[in-house]
Amino acid sequence: MRAGWDKTAAEKFEQMVAKVPVFLRATAEKKISQKAESIAKNAGRQVTEGDMVEAFFAETPFGFHGPMKSDMQELGIDYAKYGYEK
Repeated sequence: MRAGWDKTAAEKFEQMVAKVPVFLRATAEKKISQKAESIAKNAGRQVTEGDMVEAFFAETPFGFHGPMKSDMQELGIDYAKYGYEK
């Protein structure tokens, strides 16, 4: 498990990263996890699902948001409850 992460957020993060094309996966995992951890650190808490969602939207180029949203829906992540449009 990832240190400083809520268990559910960590599991969903790993599932989402597994859907990233293999040639981008290491870079995406690093950038998105750092962003999520920064958000949580600034709030003084563990990384939550909301932090993870925010990090994916912040670090994923806009042109890939459609497939990313589909992947989130497939994994049961309701990104709309964190302020992102369906």
